[in-house]
Amino acid sequence: MRFLGLLLLFACLLVLLPARAAEPVVVAVIVPQTHAGGGIATTELSLIFLRKKLYWKNGQRIQPVNLSSDNPLRRVFSHEVLGSLPESQTEYWNIQYYHGISPPYVVDSQEAMLRFVAETEGAIGYVDACKADNRVKVIAWISEGGLTQSKPQLDCAN
Repeated sequence: MRFLGLLLLFACLLVLLPARAAEPVVVAVIVPQTHAGGGIATTELSLIFLRKKLYWKNGQRIQPVNLSSDNPLRRVFSHEVLGSLPESQTEYWNIQYYHGISPPYVVDSQEAMLRFVAETEGAIGYVDACKADNRVKVIAWISEGGLTQSKPQLDCAN
């Protein structure tokens, strides 16, 4: 009986404690360090990841790369840039594949993303903004407010 009372008290305290808001996810759009271009607009980024824009301005083939469809960063990226979640894009890619257009490459981790982008000419991908390092160049940031060219304030200590 005493245990049940303590359990009930603990549950009440949990409800009364202020909930700590989850930090908003900031995604960095990355390209190789050697990439000559500057920032990128949401529309252009969308065209690249839908494989409707295939070449950079210098004529180099664009190599977009995604994280796996269940990765939270991919979900943020897809929602903010493509306007839909990965699972709702299946039909689109089935139709594109029928026309000979394959979806972007998929890697399993942010480290794999960093390596792929750093080592592949024409590559473009995304990682948690706090994971971006000097192997790549950040050309835009994405958060729940959309895409920006200005580096947001990041709390990378956590």
